[in-house]
Amino acid sequence: MNAPAADTARAPAVAGLFYPDAPRSLASAVDSLLDEARARNAHLAHSPGALKVLIVPHAGYVYSGAIAATAYALLASLAQRIRRVVLLGPAHRAYVHGLAASDAFSFETPLGHVPVDLDAVRTVAQFPQVTIDSRAHAREHSLEVHLPFLQRMLKDFAIVPLVVGDATPTEVAQVLEALWGGDETLIVLSSDLSHYQPYDTATQVDRRTSEAIVRADFIGPEQACGAHAINGLSALRAWRKLDPVVLDLRNSGDTAGAHDEVVGYLSAALYEPEAR
Repeated sequence: MNAPAADTARAPAVAGLFYPDAPRSLASAVDSLLDEARARNAHLAHSPGALKVLIVPHAGYVYSGAIAATAYALLASLAQRIRRVVLLGPAHRAYVHGLAASDAFSFETPLGHVPVDLDAVRTVAQFPQVTIDSRAHAREHSLEVHLPFLQRMLKDFAIVPLVVGDATPTEVAQVLEALWGGDETLIVLSSDLSHYQPYDTATQVDRRTSEAIVRADFIGPEQACGAHAINGLSALRAWRKLDPVVLDLRNSGDTAGAHDEVVGYLSAALYEPEAR
């Protein structure tokens, strides 16, 4: 794909902080995480349907990269069919009322530019709960950290980047339904779980949160920073039949951090029934 003019691209904000900023080092780091995930989770190759939604963490790669890779490794056989990724992540850097789309033509990482599906952005911008707000995206990491994984796994795709603020489950569900599409569309919800609790406490809390997500129960922001997006999906599951599978559930104490204050990470996949 041709790179757009620099002033139309959203520049990376956390390259060199959350993940390597040198292209070769970044590609090597992502590929290593994916290889390890495939070896560790070979049994996940047999899916219960057509993959539609991933729930994936968004911390620095040293902390949550292995858990994220567990989800992204599932895309190996889908690279030819997925042409659009609807990417929703929570707002960490700016207040957002509802959902914020981006006015950028592309999002840049050290691996290159990822185009934005501008038609899809125009479609959801018609909803009153969606604004075009480049400020909400400028420093936000919850979407950016997923792009290198997608760039290494997919071939030719565009994204619909949405930062989710204080939106209700119904407001998020409306947007997801409008962007649902067919098997060319993958939905990625970005979320970490509990924050800064002792290891044993976090393990128990995060297990209960994971079970609630599987049941499509609503959860609170203290359970998952991406709760608003996840709750929107849960509302949608009332009429969209999806089969959830928990892929990985760990925390920073399991990967690269101390045990006194940890952050929880979940990877999950939701499948639609295969067409017969």
